Amino acid sequence: MIPRVRLALVSLTQLLTAALLLGGCTKEEPASGALGTADERTLQKLRQEVDRVNQGGRPTPGPESTRGDPNAQLAGLAAGLDDAAPRRLELPESNATVHVDTVAVKLTGLESSHSVKGSGKLSMTTEELFLRVQLVTQNVGPAPVTMDWDAARVVGAQDASYGIARDAQVLAGTRPLRRTWALEERSDVILMFELPPPALREGDLQLVIPGTGGEVRIPLR
Repeated sequence: MIPRVRLALVSLTQLLTAALLLGGCTKEEPASGALGTADERTLQKLRQEVDRVNQGGRPTPGPESTRGDPNAQLAGLAAGLDDAAPRRLELPESNATVHVDTVAVKLTGLESSHSVKGSGKLSMTTEELFLRVQLVTQNVGPAPVTMDWDAARVVGAQDASYGIARDAQVLAGTRPLRRTWALEERSDVILMFELPPPALREGDLQLVIPGTGGEVRIPLR
């Protein structure tokens, strides 16, 4: 299934403000005496909505939220109509350090969210969930070692597999995914995945990291 992901760069308030300007009506203009036309009534409602949002109110969902529009939920998340803030997940009780070749790896953080943010105003929203996996790594071998995290994946129940979410990784994860660890080098690694919400509730989720000696698995749930 191809993930349905969109870039969210413009707020609902900005859209409403733009609509007012295009309609030739500003906040300072006196209201029309009759407001008899549909356009005038629409502009008045938009102006009232902008004022309400600027005073701290939540944007009002549009009619599409009740019409079964397949993009309605995604649009709502991108516009801030739903809670898209990251949610910190508890680490599993069994959280031992593992070794991928000569690099020691330990899970230090898990977060899920519908949106991820990069530098500036750039962000990305999905109807699924982004899973942010944070690891601390250290080369404990006798020489520098190269690791490639590009093939890392999350495996769930019934062998469901989810690879690196490429766009989200570029936006909010570690780059590049293939590099060399110097002798005794210690570094954090952040991996971004995209998976359906039920996968986080099934209780059987593992991070799989390929190495030259075989796959290494880290329990996530």
